[in-house]
Amino acid sequence: MATNQMFNYGERVLLLDKKRRRYLVELVEGGEFHSHAGFVPHADVVAVVEGTVVRSTHGAEYTVLRPTLEDFVLEMPRGAQVIYPKDLAPICVLADISPGVKVLESGVGSGALSMTMLRWGADITGYEIREDFANRAKANVVSFLGEEVLDRYNVKIGDAYKGIDPADGPFDRVVLDLPEPWNVVPHAEKVLRPGGILVAYTPSITQAAQTREQMKGRWLDTRTIEVLHRGWHIDGQAVRPDHRMVAHTGFLTAGRFLGKGEKRQQEEAEAAEAADLHDD
Repeated sequence: MATNQMFNYGERVLLLDKKRRRYLVELVEGGEFHSHAGFVPHADVVAVVEGTVVRSTHGAEYTVLRPTLEDFVLEMPRGAQVIYPKDLAPICVLADISPGVKVLESGVGSGALSMTMLRWGADITGYEIREDFANRAKANVVSFLGEEVLDRYNVKIGDAYKGIDPADGPFDRVVLDLPEPWNVVPHAEKVLRPGGILVAYTPSITQAAQTREQMKGRWLDTRTIEVLHRGWHIDGQAVRPDHRMVAHTGFLTAGRFLGKGEKRQQEEAEAAEAADLHDD
């Protein structure tokens, strides 16, 4: 998108005030952005370029910007708690998301992770047990990425704990944001291609430990990490860490699926044959 492209009705814009407070606004004909400092007619924002300063009826100044993915995730409408930006990029790196990769995502929530993986080029099949969450996720994804992205984004009402439809697979990646991801691991093994990757986001370390326990056997390079985010205050010669930091949000557990492989298939066949002989 060209940096000097003007805004139009139907777009979302970010209004940034002098205190760096952010307001995500969808431009509509006849609309107004209201705050304690008066209002800004949407007509004042349409047909200006990014970086323009507009003023409210009480003289408050707002810089008009196009929201980044980070801006949108933090300010968008949500039905469920979102995965925050500090974890979104590491998830995509751990899962090795790239154009054309086929992903099963379960627990789509408000769509923050979906839109991040879609932006990285993935094709996503989402499982969500709550229809209101599924609808909210699709609406947020379309609002930020446009209708055309729905060609790569299919959200189904379904419970991954109960199974994954083989017709939806096979998948290159499985990405989970669920309270009990270990219950999905056996189902993931049936639809992941050999060498595929599973990544699970869990708030507690006990959830991560139980997921790791379930991944013993057919999984390689399993690991669990936590991402901490600390900003720095820089003002001339006054340089120090910020007093506050974004510490714990969740644990990221990842592993590569070995599949059965020729040796593994042979071992299982021999075990089955031995069991038959024993029964005879």
